[in-house]
Amino acid sequence: MFNSRSISFAITTFLLCPFWITPTQASTFAPPSGKTLLLVGQDKKTIDAYVQGTGRVPGGVMMYTSIQKMEGLEEQADCGSGCQFGNALLTTYPQSVVQVGLYMVNALGDILDGKYDGNLKKLSRWLKRAKRPVYLRIGYEFDYVKNDYSPAQYKAVFRYIVDFFRREKVTNAAYVWHAYSVLDVNRPWMDWYPGDEYVDWFGVSIFSGGQLYGAERFRALAAEHRKPFMIAESSPMGIYIVRSQVNWLKHLFDFIDQQKVDAWCYINSNWDILPMYKGWSWGDARIEKTPEVKDLWLKETGQDRYLKASKDLFEMLGYTSSIK
Repeated sequence: MFNSRSISFAITTFLLCPFWITPTQASTFAPPSGKTLLLVGQDKKTIDAYVQGTGRVPGGVMMYTSIQKMEGLEEQADCGSGCQFGNALLTTYPQSVVQVGLYMVNALGDILDGKYDGNLKKLSRWLKRAKRPVYLRIGYEFDYVKNDYSPAQYKAVFRYIVDFFRREKVTNAAYVWHAYSVLDVNRPWMDWYPGDEYVDWFGVSIFSGGQLYGAERFRALAAEHRKPFMIAESSPMGIYIVRSQVNWLKHLFDFIDQQKVDAWCYINSNWDILPMYKGWSWGDARIEKTPEVKDLWLKETGQDRYLKASKDLFEMLGYTSSIK
């Protein structure tokens, strides 16, 4: 989560989607019906601390890079939001998938002009070397106002990048269309939609109360387009931590169950120690820091529906040795 945001928090009732559709396209690497792929982020140190503190390896790990620098893949990099180091994640967690947030604010025109083709080539090589499912969030939070993504340019860039990777014969990447998920009738999400032939997953952010209704509506859109649905970024912050991280988690567990969420990415960060967020009073969202929170987490995510790291995980997601 490289971008800053102003967030107001409120306890909100989750509205339930009355229908859902299980995607069957193997290339999406969606889990079987009734299962939820569990991922943790958002940086190497945080993920390591989570594993040490809970004794469990998540089904997936999260990382970030930018189209401008393509940092944090083969060497560690820290922009103030935690250490990004893709190769270390691949080595440390060989039985976990990877979710990558691709930052491209203020770069859309240059991407279409081919300025960053070298960086895309670097990323394509890294993706293929990963030898596991990778979920790539291209220009994550496309509708977030401060990202200032022109809908026409954004759609063109999303297609450009997917076409680039297809030409490079990247077969282990699924492409995620990720909304900030605040509903705004003046900014309809479909204005940014690259098309069914380019989007593999629909994803949302859930941090604030204002995003909950939007997430429910975006989930309905995913069902309409027969796409798997991912909570691509989530973390309790500010008032949620002060009042009750337990309640926040219980709401999310209910949402995941009722909405048939296919993948859940939890950012397990102590926001207050990260330079990028210093002074923002977002708090400490680590699961392992509080016994009550940790106990709830272990009980709920210990259920069979939540997919953790295992020798059978990749095959369960449709990834086989025949996919190079």
